[in-house]
Amino acid sequence: MPKGNTKDHSIIKLKGVGPKIAQSLSILGIELIEDAVFHLPYRYEDRTEITKISDAPYELPIVIEGEIIKSTLIFRGKRMLITEIFDGSGRITMRMFNFAFAQHKNLKEGYFIRCFGAIRHGRNGKEMIHPQYSVFSKEEPLAIEKNLTPIYPLTSSLQQGRMRRIIQGALLYCEQKNLLKEKWEKNSENNFDNLLGALAFIHNPPADADIDMLASGQHPAQRKLIKEELVAHILCAGMLKRETEKRRGPSMKVSSSKEKEFIDSLGFVLTEAQDKVWSEIKKDFNKETPMRRLLQGDVGSGKTVISALAALQAKQNGYQTAFMCPTELLSEQHYENISNWFSKLDIKVDILLGSTKAKDRKRVLEELSNGVTDILIGTHALFQEDVIFSSVGLTIIDEQHRFGVHQRFSLLEKGGSAKQSPHQLIMTATPIPRTLSMTVYGSLETSIIDELPPGRIPVKTFSRPNSMRKKVIKRVEEVCLEGQRAYWVCTLIELSDELEAQAAEELFKEISDQIPKIKVGLVHGRLKKDEKQQIINKFRKGQIELLVCTTVIEVGMDIPEASLMIIENPERLGLAQLHQLRGRVGRKANTDSNCLLLYKDPLSPLAQERISTMEKTNDGFEIAEKDLELRGGGDIHGLKQSGLMNLKIANPVRDSDLLESAQKEAFSIAKNNKSQAKILIDRWIGTGQDYSDA
Repeated sequence: MPKGNTKDHSIIKLKGVGPKIAQSLSILGIELIEDAVFHLPYRYEDRTEITKISDAPYELPIVIEGEIIKSTLIFRGKRMLITEIFDGSGRITMRMFNFAFAQHKNLKEGYFIRCFGAIRHGRNGKEMIHPQYSVFSKEEPLAIEKNLTPIYPLTSSLQQGRMRRIIQGALLYCEQKNLLKEKWEKNSENNFDNLLGALAFIHNPPADADIDMLASGQHPAQRKLIKEELVAHILCAGMLKRETEKRRGPSMKVSSSKEKEFIDSLGFVLTEAQDKVWSEIKKDFNKETPMRRLLQGDVGSGKTVISALAALQAKQNGYQTAFMCPTELLSEQHYENISNWFSKLDIKVDILLGSTKAKDRKRVLEELSNGVTDILIGTHALFQEDVIFSSVGLTIIDEQHRFGVHQRFSLLEKGGSAKQSPHQLIMTATPIPRTLSMTVYGSLETSIIDELPPGRIPVKTFSRPNSMRKKVIKRVEEVCLEGQRAYWVCTLIELSDELEAQAAEELFKEISDQIPKIKVGLVHGRLKKDEKQQIINKFRKGQIELLVCTTVIEVGMDIPEASLMIIENPERLGLAQLHQLRGRVGRKANTDSNCLLLYKDPLSPLAQERISTMEKTNDGFEIAEKDLELRGGGDIHGLKQSGLMNLKIANPVRDSDLLESAQKEAFSIAKNNKSQAKILIDRWIGTGQDYSDA
């Protein structure tokens, strides 16, 4: 949905932002210049001091600078670019595996180079692997950084340097155009009481800023924004609740005559928790107002069955169901399961994806608008204007934290009017901590499936250092030769499909070479849909025994025969994502399953605590609380790392001391200043909707 009348401040007006860059920025929710300044760093790097090579510590990110003594290409199994650097105090080697010929040409002897990265022990002493670097001549030395360097969430087609330039341009634009200078702000000598001043500081902390205070979210500039974001979410929760109470829900009081037939056909008995949740949903269907229910349940707890029962009752009462998923993989998984379940019940299930071919799309849309289709499953493709339902009475959203509030409203509007809205069931396998639920999800009733189906054995989790890699690969070979199937998940710290694909391909080659008896497959985000599906199907059938993959398999892979998962570099992921990945195994009754976290030494204290938590518990709620405590809503590394709703800077656990005052302020604003409420919601959540009368 458009954000009001804001064309004058489109991001494309900034220097250096063309249509392609604008498209990449829109994936991050950046469409306006104001959006850019609220795209906040998730951490900082200190590049304000150059360290002598002789004094440089190992495994800590630092800046070194020196003369290029030698730069050569060598071939030891794979192509490498080796550059030797000398600064008068010592020598260091820069080693690169992925590089262009132009880079080699640029690294000339006699030129100087500045590198930022962590030093490790190499064959010939100290070395850096793929550091960030700049080459310069002795006549034109580089200025040292005056500020701490912000690190932002990115997409694959954006780099940190470009993002920093865009944000700096956006800050200057806002200053020149007098934007973000709110009339309700108090006059104060403290620059952090001013919104734009606080933002400018967060994007440009001076060299002497307390980096530990910034890392813990305690700097006054951060606290101002944290408080405002909490207020915005509390306002939005209240607005959603009032909006629901104003409308009527579709009449869906009649239980389906096929309910018992469906349950009997499943081949398993519903758990007590599933029965309880289904009873809660049926009570909602009997009310005059539309259902707004959040269904929480750990991976494999049986949420999809509940959603199918709800869709069955919608069909009985003459309504269609829209079932929305964040990925094509998850959409296809749900389509396969629900189609099979309903194949003998005369219920028409269809699927619509961004990749659906034009001919198939035309048929899907015709059957949908004519009322032939009972359940339409799909991705964000369901939002599009030409997707017209005949009579949608129920919307189901899976893994809802990956969708914005405005997208949830878009789906409601498909079958809604000023007086009536469809019922809405929102599902998540990421348990919402109580502190976060109070703040962000106050508009929703909550149901919890807190038990797994009978016979499910909890996954055992272990951790090993990367030094044991060869033993781990040998053990994986033994497991696969015993007839089991395994995942090997490759992770990268930078959010780039291209880099992830390269890393996964290297890992695939390494493992394939070491265990030639095992059939190994490879899946990553840059494969074409058909190719990806073909490999996954082979893995499902056992024609592939080991699947090397990126975190693309985090949501939507349901292969009960897979009983082992190796997660490479788990220290790079948050607890919520590690738990989601682990949930891909342990899905078959009465089968032992294992997850091995293969980490790189030395681990930071934070990474040690994450890994220890994974080894201790399989309880999703405990993990979610710990994840929010350790990582925080404000330390979410872009969309792929997101385990909870995409808070920009606030962390309701860490910032719990601000919750009470934020609630009071939100109540006052809602009562006395509806225009301010709209501005805050639009700024932090982006509904772009006029709720001034809600």
